[in-house]
Amino acid sequence: MNRLIFKLLIVCFLVPGVYCYAQIGKKNDIIPVPVQNKELKGFFNLDKKAFINLPVNNQENLRLARYLSDQLHFLTGLSFEITTSAKDDKGSINLVTGYSSVNKEAYSLNVSKKNVTINGASAQGLFYGIQSFLQLVPPINGDAKIACTKIEDAPLYAWRGLHLDVCRHFYSIEFVKKMIDQMAYLKLNMFHWHLTDDQGWRIEIKKFPKLTEISAFRKETMVGHYTETDQKFDGIRYGGFYTQEQIKEVIRYAADRYITIVPEIEMPGHAVAVLSAYPEFSCTGGPFDVYTKWGVSDDVFCAGKESTFDFLQEVITEVAELFPGPYIHVGGDECPKTRWKTCPLCQKRIKDNNLKDELELQSYFIKRMENFVASKGKKLIGWDEILEGGLPERATVMSWRGIEGGIEAANSGHDVVMTPTDFCYFDHYQGPESTEPLSIGGFLPLENVYKFNPTPDAIAPDKSKHILGGQANLWSEYITSEKQMEYMIFPRLCAMAEVLWSPKSNQNYSDFLTRFGVYSKRLEKSGINYRPITK
Repeated sequence: MNRLIFKLLIVCFLVPGVYCYAQIGKKNDIIPVPVQNKELKGFFNLDKKAFINLPVNNQENLRLARYLSDQLHFLTGLSFEITTSAKDDKGSINLVTGYSSVNKEAYSLNVSKKNVTINGASAQGLFYGIQSFLQLVPPINGDAKIACTKIEDAPLYAWRGLHLDVCRHFYSIEFVKKMIDQMAYLKLNMFHWHLTDDQGWRIEIKKFPKLTEISAFRKETMVGHYTETDQKFDGIRYGGFYTQEQIKEVIRYAADRYITIVPEIEMPGHAVAVLSAYPEFSCTGGPFDVYTKWGVSDDVFCAGKESTFDFLQEVITEVAELFPGPYIHVGGDECPKTRWKTCPLCQKRIKDNNLKDELELQSYFIKRMENFVASKGKKLIGWDEILEGGLPERATVMSWRGIEGGIEAANSGHDVVMTPTDFCYFDHYQGPESTEPLSIGGFLPLENVYKFNPTPDAIAPDKSKHILGGQANLWSEYITSEKQMEYMIFPRLCAMAEVLWSPKSNQNYSDFLTRFGVYSKRLEKSGINYRPITK
């Protein structure tokens, strides 16, 4: 045995907390697992002599080089010079674009004894190649030995998302950025930001200041579970919101990591927070208070008033100007029709537009808003209830009540993001309720997340292209702190990332668990409160 390798093995076995990247024949511990990963003999020395090189120097490549330098310093404590030499010198970590692939997110990664070359089909692909290289670097201070390897990789799905509800409980800008960083490490690319609901409005809209003065705060919060007979409240005012400048800051931060933000502005249901400030957009006129408990309210936007649409169009105008991404999510879920059934204006709207019932009235509502969203150069996306009563022609569906809505939408030619509760709702329990933090209910262990298949067999082969991908959803009724949120997200998000990126033929749960044992050290280095894996 080579004397250097023998010494490294001794260190691995004798020094607590140190795991070895230099074992002969060791598999590279990358999550999500790459499409092709050919292990080679030898090691690249990541030490003070190594440097980052840009054969082609442009602003985007330079920004990525600085990102890589910062991440390597975080993992190893070492500093790495950035050069712009065209030479393929010893010790160089070369960042290039031009990898041949029709998928702009594709990349190759070649680690040899002499140097490293990361080649992206685009800057985004280069960024993902950087992520894979970083996962080969042990998060311990000092020099490292990186196993030689040749990787060819590209994602299985285009939409690889994480949804975060900041309405039921509010999370800081710093925490949102922290989660965006974790998404980037796992090659996730869509951040679904749930910004409005019955329990709080979280986005500044300059034309309607009462949304942040009144709608962003509730007088108290439910304590315990919603199903308890004797419901209790804490009596403490609670809330918060993001200014438009803060949101712009997060958008820039996400864009630097090739993550698109999808803002959600709920309609026509989940509107009590709005109605507490602007009761004139309701059917009854109120008064209302921002919802202090969980669940669904019968009070929704009035579909019979023109002023309702005027208000929502003004809101969407500011949202569209603020968020550069292609999508605006309008919710569309869990909208009781109780008020509409007795509202003269809603009933008149039904009659005047030859609608059959309140389901078609909701379809009228969503179709009208879809036309406006499209006029702003955006695509409307909504939960699968928007199928009821008729789907807008250009709408994208997010299927959460199982997979049936997604199958129906895809087979009819609509784009779909699959996010069924059985596989994607991370607010569900991960283990026995007696051993876990209070949650909304349900049971979603890590192994079930790994079984998620976004493209069911019931989708016609020529329609499978309409399955954009999937995402994990975090609803925050019972997630009261950022550390608890991290506990609910990890390690399940690692499993979600793999099933959305890696080919089915490469997915292996036992192997994933082994790789997560290594990846968990990165989470610890980042201060993430992940749930330990239990058998």
